[in-house]
Amino acid sequence: MRAEELPGTAAAGDPSPPPGLVVTGRYDQGPGYAVNRPGGSASWLFTFTTGGHGLLRQGTAGTRAGAGDLVVLAPGTGHRYTVAPGAGRWRFWWTHCQARPSWTSWLAPYAVGDGLYAVPSVSGALHDRIAAAFDRMLAGARGPAPGVPREPEPVVVAAGGPERELALCALEEAVLLAVLGARTPVCAPEADARVRRAEELIAVDPGAPHTVRSLAESVALSPSRFAHLFTLRTGRSPMRALREARLRQAARLLRATDLTVERVAAASGFPSPHHFSRVFRERYGVPPGAYRAGGRR
Repeated sequence: MRAEELPGTAAAGDPSPPPGLVVTGRYDQGPGYAVNRPGGSASWLFTFTTGGHGLLRQGTAGTRAGAGDLVVLAPGTGHRYTVAPGAGRWRFWWTHCQARPSWTSWLAPYAVGDGLYAVPSVSGALHDRIAAAFDRMLAGARGPAPGVPREPEPVVVAAGGPERELALCALEEAVLLAVLGARTPVCAPEADARVRRAEELIAVDPGAPHTVRSLAESVALSPSRFAHLFTLRTGRSPMRALREARLRQAARLLRATDLTVERVAAASGFPSPHHFSRVFRERYGVPPGAYRAGGRR
């Protein structure tokens, strides 16, 4: 089945959850189940398959997921996922949320491309532990209810506070277990060192006037070769990685300083405050001013 043939386009009134929420659930789907979001998601999507097979595509990248496979889709690129052709079922855990910054470096060796990461787990002993971590996400997102019996819920939302943090901690454990138990990816060490150097340059000063050419020159590669290696290694283009780093820098400045939104935009590498406000809202679900106000309550 080609990506273009995947059915189930998500309706305009039924978008993916905003990045400020942690939404998690457990599905058991048969043939015919599919979701197609041409505009991608505002939040990260984590899937962990416990049985059957699923087919996931993002941009030009794709992978088939079986039991024990963690597949992660970064926000911002059109994606489609469905029960794999020929599979009787697809049983999987899923979570929409805002990924913690440290997770991307753990997932980077398993980048397939266009923001899709496929972590193949080979240890059956870890499958149950990862599933248990997702199960704790459901419990953590629900919050405590002493003495009140609850029916199993297929989907739970954690909007904030301790419930959200508990859910994210459980998801972090699941990601770590999957990475620790996965097959070692095949990478070119020389290419990795150059990409890591470029990532360090971006992280040290995301507000600098970086370009694909300037980053390529810093690691002695042609722009085209550098862009190819960077995308292959990280699952993101250099400019997408730069924009994400600039948005993280802006979020830190909004929380920690009293700089105006215009000065935060300039310090983070966004020459246009209007453009900054638009992409910040797309990334965090609220405009910069509301993000600052929410973080200081």
